[in-house]
Amino acid sequence: MPGKENGAPAPRKLKILMLHGPLPLHFLLAPLHHILLTFDSGYTQSGSLFHGKTRALEKILIKAFPPPPPPPHNKNISPSAFSGVTLIYPTAPILLHPADIPGFDPSTPDSRDAYGWWKKDDSTDEYIGLDKGLATIRDAIKDAGGVDGVIGFSQGGCAAALVASLLEPDRASAFASHQASHPDANALAYPPGWAELQKEFGQLKFAVSYSGFYAPGDRYAAFYEPKISTKVLNVIGSLDSVVGEDRSKGLVERCVGGEGRVVMHPGGHFVPVGKEMAGVVVGFIRGCLEGEKAKEESVEDMDVPF
Repeated sequence: MPGKENGAPAPRKLKILMLHGPLPLHFLLAPLHHILLTFDSGYTQSGSLFHGKTRALEKILIKAFPPPPPPPHNKNISPSAFSGVTLIYPTAPILLHPADIPGFDPSTPDSRDAYGWWKKDDSTDEYIGLDKGLATIRDAIKDAGGVDGVIGFSQGGCAAALVASLLEPDRASAFASHQASHPDANALAYPPGWAELQKEFGQLKFAVSYSGFYAPGDRYAAFYEPKISTKVLNVIGSLDSVVGEDRSKGLVERCVGGEGRVVMHPGGHFVPVGKEMAGVVVGFIRGCLEGEKAKEESVEDMDVPF
């Protein structure tokens, strides 16, 4: 429950987990506020362009969810309202080389390392190291005291949907059921630590996947069967040559109400952070939070017979 400051309810700060795509090493050495959303897998962005794009989105998010006014001006703020926003940026644990990254051009001389949430074995479609990637995300959520939502790009967009799925209340039983009914499929077990995380912090309020995709095959089917019930906004580039539209649409189909939460932009494999596109994301987040607020208020107004 929100605390109180000088007798007034303390509003909650919105916390969003940000999951990058394959991340070049030189971004890790940059100031943290440079690392927000857009991670270009081709390493072609300049530092100034990258900073400019992310600062624009950062400003829009801060303007949309400003910090609360100081006492005594915060007396009329609802304890269920969100004031201020914290963006949390865990770094993926799997060391990649440029050749491991989709869209890498081997004719481009570049030896800089990158980090991902897993490596894909193209012969089996197995996500090697996924256990480490999910453990890193799990620990980041726990260290943050829980998060309200998750935003991811590319591989991080896929991971965002996986995280939303894992934090749903009945997902552990779905994994157990899938393993029992597919003994020969090498089906993934529900990963350790997530049941405790779900019990402590509950389901996410929203997820946003930029250029994301679904994990194919029976090995990962329990993430999507039943469909992900968390509200997921999929943002897809019509000219994306790294993640095909069919792969992104595959994720859409695996989310409840997914077809009604798709935004197409006339670009490629990047995060569009202009005011119009960022406004769509802010509107989606607001809608998800207002739905949760209305749900909480309706519960508070119930006549409880004890």
